[in-house]
Amino acid sequence: MRIGFDVSQTGAGKAGCGYFAAGLLAALAVVDRENDYVLYPAFGDFFREPRPRACLRPAGRRFRLGPTFCRFWSQKRFFRQPPPDFEIRLGSPDIVHANNFFCPAGLSRAKLVYTLYDLSFLDNPAWTTEANRTGCFDGLFRAATLADFVVSISDYSLNHFLRVFPKFPRNRTVVAPLASRFGSGSPRERPKGLADVTPGNFWLCVGTIEPRKNHERLFAAYAAWRRDTGGDMPLVLAGGKGWLMDDVARTVKELGIADHLVFTGYVTDAELAWLYGECFAFLYPSLFEGFGLPVLEAMSLGAAVVCSNATSLPEVAGDAAILVDPQDVTGLARAMAAVAADPALREALRARSLARAGLFSWEKTARIVLDAYATVLTLPPLANLSHEK
Repeated sequence: MRIGFDVSQTGAGKAGCGYFAAGLLAALAVVDRENDYVLYPAFGDFFREPRPRACLRPAGRRFRLGPTFCRFWSQKRFFRQPPPDFEIRLGSPDIVHANNFFCPAGLSRAKLVYTLYDLSFLDNPAWTTEANRTGCFDGLFRAATLADFVVSISDYSLNHFLRVFPKFPRNRTVVAPLASRFGSGSPRERPKGLADVTPGNFWLCVGTIEPRKNHERLFAAYAAWRRDTGGDMPLVLAGGKGWLMDDVARTVKELGIADHLVFTGYVTDAELAWLYGECFAFLYPSLFEGFGLPVLEAMSLGAAVVCSNATSLPEVAGDAAILVDPQDVTGLARAMAAVAADPALREALRARSLARAGLFSWEKTARIVLDAYATVLTLPPLANLSHEK
């Protein structure tokens, strides 16, 4: 079969959607020796990759590029108002796999597979921008009515989707979790801005500064830990600075911790691997996750983990982390104090992290998705079966 595969977010600045698409496609290139792929570096009407050539393209004749566009408005028009030769220009695929929240209309022959990430924009509209919320909801709503199969990154996200759209048939869904791209042999490089930070002697949090990542409570817990225990390990924050940096500056100044935080900004994979491997412990008190990849990445490099007990995170962490209520500042501070005061606990968490991370692999996920591709080809189009349960 020929699979049209959205790689639009697998470029250099990739985040959650891009990591799933890149990890899955790289694994498919290894385990799938039969099918051909048409890759779409331009896909949808509300995201444009400025450097399409940076998107993932495995080697080999089985992987070729689909259409690209010189201007974003041309891309928008193509997907918003599909031309009569829409599927021909997409490479005449048997399946189109959408990976960036956008859901295409206009497919008459190809089956549509849709990757479901999360519904956080429905849970709390303040967690994202108006434009992003509108685009994500539009794609999700169309997927609920047009997608022939849904691939969810977690049980939590799938159950959330089915609560919102209870008429979507569960037998047309599957859970295909992410996996870590890191391992014991991953290249490691100390970030340039951490020359004064002692390896093994810093707390770490990874993620863009945004409301659902819960940084304000993390800062309050860190301040409480310093005050109550006399601890002086710095807190390193890796990732994009996001759209709340003015609020962050005010908060950390009021808490008196501004001189004890280190913001790295966006880091390379080698730098991130160094941070995961060298941190004293990894802290991730997020309010909402569709999966929680940073937790799994930290575990794959042996970090002791303290993370939220909310949404999908217990599904990822299992019994390998200390789970805390993300709204309980005191509870998070106590968990930090427990890890800092008990070397045996920290080492036990590190060992459990490695074992837990070993349960996830991109090869397993690729085989799950390949089975989904084979299944969807045997099913009638969902759009014609609105009565299906």
